[in-house]
Amino acid sequence: MGPLVARISRCGQRLRQADRARPWVLDTAVVVLVFAMFCLPDLVHGITGDGDGPRRFRLAFTQLSPPAMLALQAGLVLPLLWRRRRPMAAFVAVAAVFVLQWSLDAVLRADVALFIALYSLALHGRPRQLPWACGVMAGAMVLVAVRVSAAMSVWDALFFLLSTATAALALGLMIRVRRAQLAGLRDRAARLEVERDQRSRLAAATERARVAREMHDIVGHNLSVIITLADAGAYATDLAPERGKEALQLIGDTGRTALGELRRVLGVLREAADGPAAVPELSPQPGLADIQALCEGVRAAGLEIVYRTVGDVDDLDRGVQLTVYRIVQEALTNALKHAGAGTRVQLSVLVEDERLVVRVRDNGTTGRSGPWNEEGHGLVGMRERAALYGGDVSAGPTAGGGWTVEAVLDLAHRAGTR
Repeated sequence: MGPLVARISRCGQRLRQADRARPWVLDTAVVVLVFAMFCLPDLVHGITGDGDGPRRFRLAFTQLSPPAMLALQAGLVLPLLWRRRRPMAAFVAVAAVFVLQWSLDAVLRADVALFIALYSLALHGRPRQLPWACGVMAGAMVLVAVRVSAAMSVWDALFFLLSTATAALALGLMIRVRRAQLAGLRDRAARLEVERDQRSRLAAATERARVAREMHDIVGHNLSVIITLADAGAYATDLAPERGKEALQLIGDTGRTALGELRRVLGVLREAADGPAAVPELSPQPGLADIQALCEGVRAAGLEIVYRTVGDVDDLDRGVQLTVYRIVQEALTNALKHAGAGTRVQLSVLVEDERLVVRVRDNGTTGRSGPWNEEGHGLVGMRERAALYGGDVSAGPTAGGGWTVEAVLDLAHRAGTR
């Protein structure tokens, strides 16, 4: 049963496509079919003088000549050619010829064209035209019922005729509603496809922004440390060669660490491209446990760092830990760039109920009159990370000299959005 239904569905789809390409073919085919089934028998019987109805029924009506019969049949059938383009005009033309024919006491099988015109009007016409058409149809059916009263009961004839008209009207409306439903489903499917593509693009843009932040933090911090170590090593080479060698070793360690982090980030991109369409996690990623190692690397570059934590920091979510790590990394990087070697940095991470505060304060004497890191994306990236947890980042000079970066995260906000 399944293959048969699929085959019929494919045939129907091909016919609809052919009809959209050449609509006149179907309209002409309907006219030809109606003429062959309902007009030719009347013409043959009119020429031969035969009839297939009761003698009383035949004698009650006018026997038309073949030319007159052909003219009335043409008036009934030919308007069906524009039944889809001008359904109301086709119905009015058929109804006018129908009333004229029955006014002449003539009976034709081609009268079925009126029911076809009503069906087409219900399917293709304007809904507000249907009440007028139904009124005309009811009047025409009453006329026919009165005319055939010599052969059968008026009420029986009226019941049969009105039932047939109602069936034609209902069929047209049913198909019209069904087509509207299918059109609505196709439109909804198209909109869902567009929305899916938009969501995919937004997800890709979000992932690119996240990876861009990771790359900025990794490359910016490690290059700053490497540059500072290289300058210090070049200065120390002539005075203390062993210090120059130590600087080179630290440069190598820092470069290897940066390369490892970059490989992890780029590995996530490869997995996202080759694997299923899921949101990749940037894992493994550094957390609060790695801040101590981060501080050691910055100390080797010349900063004096005092690091402390308050509260239960070990149970924080991995995403929170990554955010804190990157904020600290960016703040230390800018302290290294702007404050210079020998600067003392106080770094603290405090967890207070549902609130986490990261504070990085230095006593650097280097002048920084404008907004911190205004030429780059550091502050913007830190604020984007903090915004994921309903927080914000502020940066500015400290009273008495130095610079302070403070980030506040709302841990309850992140938990409530899951």
